[in-house]
Amino acid sequence: MTAEDPRRIDGVGALSVLRRGLAASPELREGAWQTALMALSVAGGKLLIPLLVQLVMDLSITADGVHLSRAVVLCMAAIVLVLGGIQLGKFTYYRLVRTAEDVLLGLRTRTFAHLHRLSLAEHTASKKGVLTARVTSDVETLTQFAQWGAVAWIIDSVQIVAVLAIMAVYSWQLTVVVLVLHVPLLPILRWMQARQLVAYEELRTRVSDTLAIVSESVHGVEAIRAYGHREPIRRRIHRAIDDQYHQQLVAARYFSLILPITDVFGVLAVAAVVGTGVWWGDAWGLSSGELVAFVFLCNLLTAPINELGEVLDQTQTALAGWWKVLDVLDVEVDLVDPEVSVALPGGPLEVRAERVEFAYRTGGRVLHGIDVVLPAAASVAVVGETGSGKTTFARLLARLADPTVGRVLLGGVDLREADPDDRRRSVRMVPQDGFLFDTTVAENVRYGRVDTTPADVEAAVAALGLTGWVEGLADGIHTRVGERGEGLSVGERQLVALARAQLADPGLLILDEATSAVDPETETTLERAMERLAAGRTTVSVAHRLSTAERADLVLVFDNGRIVESGPHDELVALGGVYSGLHASWLGGTRDPA
Repeated sequence: MTAEDPRRIDGVGALSVLRRGLAASPELREGAWQTALMALSVAGGKLLIPLLVQLVMDLSITADGVHLSRAVVLCMAAIVLVLGGIQLGKFTYYRLVRTAEDVLLGLRTRTFAHLHRLSLAEHTASKKGVLTARVTSDVETLTQFAQWGAVAWIIDSVQIVAVLAIMAVYSWQLTVVVLVLHVPLLPILRWMQARQLVAYEELRTRVSDTLAIVSESVHGVEAIRAYGHREPIRRRIHRAIDDQYHQQLVAARYFSLILPITDVFGVLAVAAVVGTGVWWGDAWGLSSGELVAFVFLCNLLTAPINELGEVLDQTQTALAGWWKVLDVLDVEVDLVDPEVSVALPGGPLEVRAERVEFAYRTGGRVLHGIDVVLPAAASVAVVGETGSGKTTFARLLARLADPTVGRVLLGGVDLREADPDDRRRSVRMVPQDGFLFDTTVAENVRYGRVDTTPADVEAAVAALGLTGWVEGLADGIHTRVGERGEGLSVGERQLVALARAQLADPGLLILDEATSAVDPETETTLERAMERLAAGRTTVSVAHRLSTAERADLVLVFDNGRIVESGPHDELVALGGVYSGLHASWLGGTRDPA
């Protein structure tokens, strides 16, 4: 199941989602009984007020007259209880807010970590904006529920039971009246809860879609402007926002009905109690104070029922968001680190692929039966038409995904069994457009190795002959590159990515079309840096520019997910096959000036 799985939830599965959500958020259970006990104490203080009202009326207003001193003492006791309840309530709410923040922090952190453990296949199948929504807005839906909703279910339920018990002590007859009037409320709320939960689940999907479209339009702003595509994009975004808006109204419609419905039943119950109590109260042995206290108890019963209506809305929102997050956490992690790992040998690594096949989540198999051996320290070029599977093959070498069938070995070690730290040190992949973070050139280079110093960074830059280029930047090595490195040209971003790889000193270097989109001004500098970086290492270069293949020791030709030809450049040209055709086409019009 992917993060975009369209499965639906309804009222039948609400408890299941809640149980799974609580299991995924252990912070919500930590100290829960202390918080619940404090909150129950606050609720218990409210229950004492009707008792004090009854005592004031029955003990201070008697046949002997009005006993003012008794009334004052009882009223002072009520004030003390109210003030104490306020202070306890403030402290309880503080604990709830702190718990809520701990829950959000823990769930967001675990979801973020899980996303980074998913394979390339999963990230390819899911929109980045949707995955971002899981970590941000979907987790945020739990705020109100974690702050109050979870405990409110306990407090309000206990308060309802306690109020009904006290009512029964006062008058079981009036208690029956109240119960009879409230029984029809249960199926109504149950019906609304089931539909409201589905509405909120659909709303979370609409929110994710909106975020995905907005994210895509922001990242593609240059193409949108260049091609005059503003109006279609604007209509697409407006349509997504309108869909989210209308779904929000659908979800809110149920909530707007809950409070009025519970109020109506509460008012009917009070009216019935007053009318019945006045008419039959004397016959049932009810004093005026007890009747007034019973009316207060009716209000105390209505309050938690109304609050549960609001809490139900919070719970529905939380369950819908939880469901989306749990969908991500339920996605099986394909790239599992071995419990007992094997160290990779140092130096250049031999690469061996045995019967390798691979398929993305959608679209069928991309690689079919790849069997190849790349000698250590060899320079290997991987060529082929777009969609032939060459980039996927390169990603498998870096273990961005595992083969669906077969295995990849580095230095004789199955990548699935290789020590993760060794693998990260020994294998470096420089993608077509090297991703840079919004910080300085030096900090971006330091991503190549964790335990590094400024001197190591400068040494890596110097080793690739890039010192002159770095010194020519506005602030030298401390120049900020901007978001996604947009303060630099494409070629300059590649230079930083190469320095990052040099810092790691890998035994296997993978260059994914590293010169396919480089501006002419930095091309010479980039090619020289690549030559220095590749020296003494096993290098696999995925390229459309066949000048790279001309210089390689071995050329692998991919076609429809298979290696159809392999060998040195000259032999493949003389063979007159697929590579020869590609080379002829390149010579005929696409050859670069190198």
